[in-house]
Formats: sequence, structure tokens, C-alpha cells
Amino acid sequence: MKIDKVINNNVISVLQEDGTELVIMGRGIAFGKKPGQMVEQDKIQKVFALKNKQTTDNFKTLLREVPIDLMVVVEDIIEHAKTELGKKLNENIYVSLTDHINFALERYQKGAEIKNALLWEIKQLYKEEFFVGLKALDSIKQKFDIALPEDEAGFIAIHIINAEMNEEVANTMNITKFIQQIITIVKYHFNVEFDEESLNYYRFITHLKFFAQRVLKGAHYENNDDYLYIMIKQKYKEVSKCTEKIQEYIKKEYHHDLTNEEMLYLTIHIARVVNR
Repeated sequence: MKIDKVINNNVISVLQEDGTELVIMGRGIAFGKKPGQMVEQDKIQKVFALKNKQTTDNFKTLLREVPIDLMVVVEDIIEHAKTELGKKLNENIYVSLTDHINFALERYQKGAEIKNALLWEIKQLYKEEFFVGLKALDSIKQKFDIALPEDEAGFIAIHIINAEMNEEVANTMNITKFIQQIITIVKYHFNVEFDEESLNYYRFITHLKFFAQRVLKGAHYENNDDYLYIMIKQKYKEVSKCTEKIQEYIKKEYHHDLTNEEMLYLTIHIARVVNR
């Protein structure tokens, strides 16, 4: 492989035969090197093959500022998240999470911590992602001897959720708030505490994630199965009252009219989670 661009002493990019670009990291891999020279294979530590050109450009810009040790840790965190969660992550996480952790370390060294206002919700709604965030803090502590606060595990979890759902971080925060609001309505209506380890609760939260995405974007299900909704409404009369409360709340707070199809699925999921 030949060097295409030198980003800094530790980062280069190369072009493959099909024209795709690889970003390669290695301590001193580009020291004294110029484009066109051969890559020293024994110095390669990490290879990134990002498909989106804009993401690749942003990543290269970021790597000019970020220490190689931090990048190695972040890449390990992302790979652990993929393995632990068994999900694909949008490649933008390489930029967003690297930037966030780099800034978090800078803030820590200046004594400026930022509280995570949604930490409790993140712990409750995204337990797997939060656990990955805690493991990330362990990795950071082990490498840099810096103990970041639990709030940062929540922020890391949000970046992972964002990459799972292909959302911007701000949107993911809004989705988290939305989900918690709907859960609160259901809890108060039925005066019930959920079994947060149950499969039905997991299904309910998963449904609410994508439901929240549609509501916040003003999108709807295309179908409108009135007949099936009427049947479900008659079968689960008390659940339907709860669903109607949610409908009124969403109309008032988000100016979004739920279709019968959305009411149908919401009613079914609520019925499952409250009738254990």
C-alpha cells in the first residue's frame, strides 16, 4: 500500500484499487514520510474503512487533534458496543464519540463537569447501552487514570443509541424524554410498576423508540386499519382509555394526530406490558 495523504505523524490515508479510502493509524507511521511512499506494515495499529466521504473527511480532521491513544480506546469501545449489543452502528459514531470523549477529558482536566439531565431515564430505558457506557469509563480509567463521572456513561450511551437509530444526538435526547413521558402516563393510569426485565417491557420500549421517531418527525404509518382497531378497542377497553390519554397528550404537546393504526399498535403493546 502507498500513502495517499499524511494526516499527522500517526495517521495516514491510502486509496485502494477500487478508489475507496482507508484511514490508517500507527505510532510514527507517517514520521518523515510523503505521499506515494510505501506504508510500513509493522507500524499499523488500526485501520478504518468508512464508506461516507463526508464522515471520512470529518474523521481525518478530528484525528489531527486527537491523541492516538485516545483514538485506540474509542475504537475499542465502539467494537465492544457492536459485539455486546449485536447491532450495526452508524459510522458517524467514530466522529461523534471520539469528539465527545476527547472534550470530556479536556473538561475533566479543567475541573468542569457537565451533569446529564437524562441520566435516570437513560439507566432505565437503555440498560444495555448504559452498561457499555460504564465499561467505556473503565477503559478510559485504565488507559488514562482518569475516573469520569457516571454522567459520562449516560452520554456515551446516548451516542451509541444515536448510532443505532441513525439520529442526531439532540434528537435522541428528545426521543428519550418522549419515551419517559409516555411511560409515566401508562404508569399513572394503571398505578403499576413495570417488570423492566420482561420481554414485553423490552418490546414496549423498542416500539416507543420508533414511535417517538415518527411523532417527532411528523410521520405516520401509511395504513389505517379501522376494523382491527375497533376490535382491539373493544377487547381492551381500559387500555384504550390510556391510549386516548396518550393521543391527547401528543396532540397537545407535539401537535401530532395519531392514526388508528398507531393507536392500534400502541394499545396492543400497552396491553401486553400491563397484563403480565
